[in-house]
Amino acid sequence: MRRVAAALLVLATVGAGVTIGAAQLRRNYYDGVCPNVESIVRGAVASKFQQTFITVGATVRLFFHDCFVNGCDASVIVASTANNTAEKDHPNNLSLAGDGFDTVIKAKAAVDAVPQCRNRVSCADILAMATRDAIALAGGPSYAVELGRLDGLSSTASSVNGRLPPPSFNLDQLTALFAANGLSQADMIALSAGHTVGFAHCNTFSGRIRGPSVDPTMSPQYAAQLQRSCPPNVDPRLVVALDPTTPRAFDNQYFKNLQNGMGLLGSDQVLYSDPRSRPTVDAWARSSVDFNRAFVTAMTKLGRVGVKTGSQGNIRRSCAAFN
Repeated sequence: MRRVAAALLVLATVGAGVTIGAAQLRRNYYDGVCPNVESIVRGAVASKFQQTFITVGATVRLFFHDCFVNGCDASVIVASTANNTAEKDHPNNLSLAGDGFDTVIKAKAAVDAVPQCRNRVSCADILAMATRDAIALAGGPSYAVELGRLDGLSSTASSVNGRLPPPSFNLDQLTALFAANGLSQADMIALSAGHTVGFAHCNTFSGRIRGPSVDPTMSPQYAAQLQRSCPPNVDPRLVVALDPTTPRAFDNQYFKNLQNGMGLLGSDQVLYSDPRSRPTVDAWARSSVDFNRAFVTAMTKLGRVGVKTGSQGNIRRSCAAFN
């Protein structure tokens, strides 16, 4: 417990200035240089979405993993080189689906295909817009995205350590980690509902369905279903949907699943099993309108984390490589 508390204290200290630079963000940031950037990105994301629905969960997860490590600066997209192991190759990021990276890279290419826009729009902003567009394509809320982020100048695997919540985190640990990034417990619960889309590898929850006993907070029927989907010694690349009920829709079913003991990860189900967060789960299970409002608020706040300005960043010519 002491080690956990110390780690969370470090995170809180690191996160004290996470919103520095966010003041420069505004909705019309590119009006003078690339006025059609939002429609260009939206078209590229729609094209990718038509190819595979995996685009949605993959892009949402990429945005979250980016913002929680070095701030929302697209550093997670940078590829490793012979001299540097980048964020994307940290063990905690190896499960990020390639479709998320591909969505941003294709949207960047579409933006740069317009001469007026070439090298004028950051990869960080393209990722933020693409995330919003992917959510809307899956039936989730559409919202105005604040723009003006610069791309980060650093991406190292070591910077990921301790910054992303493992599926074993309890409510206190989740709340502290999100607080270190300027996000409330309500924001954390809303953002966790990003798990209404996407997939998880069997090894991330195998401990809940096997061992001496099945996790008592999990529905026995759901556990049996997962045991069939993820047999012992299963291929580690095998995945199952995070939302077993409406896996292709961005909706509030996530919270209804938690009420029925059908949260896939321990860090999902704890939001209902812990009586302190259960009322919020119940409220958003009842009202998709209230959930959507809370989710948009949380995503807007998430998009302000660690924004780079001035000499802290630039606009990359390639999202996968530094200039």
